[in-house]
Order: sequence, then C-alpha cells, then structure tokens
Amino acid sequence: MPRGTVRQVKWAALGVVYVVWGSTYLAIRFTIESMPPLLSAGARFLLAGLLLAALVALLSGRSALRMTRAQLGTAALIGLLLPAWGNGLVVVAEQHVSSGLAALLVASVPLYVVLLRRFAGERPPPITFAGIVIGLGGLAVLLLLGRADGGTHGSAWWGPWLVLLAALGWAVGSFASGRLPTPANPFALSAVEMLVGGAALLVGGLVTGEQVSFGAITTGSWLAWGYLVVFGSVLAFSSYVYVLGKLPVSTVATYAYVNPVIAVLLGVLFAHERFGPLQFLGGALVLVAVLLVVRAERQRPKVVEQAEPART
Repeated sequence: MPRGTVRQVKWAALGVVYVVWGSTYLAIRFTIESMPPLLSAGARFLLAGLLLAALVALLSGRSALRMTRAQLGTAALIGLLLPAWGNGLVVVAEQHVSSGLAALLVASVPLYVVLLRRFAGERPPPITFAGIVIGLGGLAVLLLLGRADGGTHGSAWWGPWLVLLAALGWAVGSFASGRLPTPANPFALSAVEMLVGGAALLVGGLVTGEQVSFGAITTGSWLAWGYLVVFGSVLAFSSYVYVLGKLPVSTVATYAYVNPVIAVLLGVLFAHERFGPLQFLGGALVLVAVLLVVRAERQRPKVVEQAEPART
C-alpha cells in the first residue's frame, strides 16, 4: 500500500482500539447478566479466533497461518496471558465490579509494564517512577476509599483486586510478546492467541461447574456477546496486535487512558453506574499517572526507542 494509506490504516486501527475496547466493559456486563462468565468468554474467543483464521486463510492464503514451533509457543503463551488470564478475570470480576471501575483499574497496565521493564534491567527516567507513585495512590483511593464514597463497588470486596490481577496478566503478556519470536502475519498470531485463550476459558468454566441455560439467556446478552465477538475480539483485538507492530509502544499505550473515559461514560449513561467524588479522584490520579508514564517513554532517546521490540 502507498505510505499515506499505510499511515491512515495504522491510526484507524488505533482509533478502533480507543473506542471499541472502551465499550467492551459495558458489553461484558450485559453479557454476563444471563450468561456464565467463563463459558461465554471462552466461546467468544474461540468463535472470534476461528473467524479470524478463516479470514487470514481466505485473504492471504493458508501459508500465512504457518508458524514455527517457537512462534506457535509464543502465540499459545500470549493467548493464556491476554484473553484467558487478562480478559477472563475481568469477566469474572464484573459480576461484582462496575464496568467503569473495571476499566479504571485495568488502566494500570502501563504501570505494571514499566515495573517489568525495570526488573528486566532497563532504567526508566525519574518521571516514570513519579507516575507509578501517583498511579499507586489513585489505585489506593479506588480500592480502599471508593466504597466509603458511596460508589458502586459491587457485592464482593475481592472484585477490584481481581481486576488488578487481570491487569497484571495483560501486562506480562504484552511485555513478553515483544521479546519472543512471533509470526510475520499479526492477524495469524491474533487468531491463535484467541483460540488458545478461548479453549482455556472454556476448560475453566467447565471445571468451576458453570452451566449454560439457553432458555434463560436474554436478547440483550446475546446482542452484547455478538458485539464482543465481532467488534471486541475480531476487530479490536486484531487491531491491537496490528498497531503494536506498526506504531511506537508509547503511542499504543495511550489507549490505557482513553478506554476508561469511554467506559465510565457508557456505564453511567446505559447501566446507571454511580461514581462518587473519591472514585473520580482515584480514577483521575490513575489517568494522570498513565499520561506521565507514556509521555516519559515517548521522550526517551530515539536510539533506545528503535532498539526496543515493538510489541509491548
């Protein structure tokens, strides 16, 4: 494609991640109103993975799906960390946590990634650590003071903590994917990740005793689940994998403070979720922290930026 067209495609893909992923938190909430969380998430990713694999084979030929053992191992590992661990725990937690709060807590992913980089031997600039401290303060407000503020935390104290654990899994998967061998076709990689993650979620649902009662599933849940399959998985997840390989890490990371804004607004408008002043304060601190971290990473020396793997 012409350079101008490629540039437009990259930014359009990032726009999809901005908007669609921000809306998936609300779609998950509507889905699990009458569907079991793990089984519905597993079926979602399995179907999305099959659809995407079929599209890759149709448009690029079956050879585009071929991978070495190392590449297949990477895809399987990332599938367990991103769709299974990351998304699966969010789905379970949203039975007890508002969709907006879940999105704000998941915004901590870039903070986790910076800490992982530090453990790997990198030396982030001081402003990055300042962002982490601010982010931890925001998370403390959301986790410890939000309930006293009258906000909607849900019925289980562990719900928000489960979302933080989900964010850790997403961060580890994103961090590892840039340091492991991956296939040339990012959509083939995405398809395998979703197939592996979906299978793991289905096994988890069966092991925990989840059951499906099709007669009890509402039209709203079916529509939300279909939206997650087509837009949340096939379109947005693939767009995320694509832009990780096409845009600087610091640019892609900006989704972390766009998604929560969209999720909170949609939750208030369509799910009547409530956010008190302390929760807004905590959320604002988290978003400011992510902004500081992303800006600091963007201002790192250009040589370092180019030397880094482009998939974090």
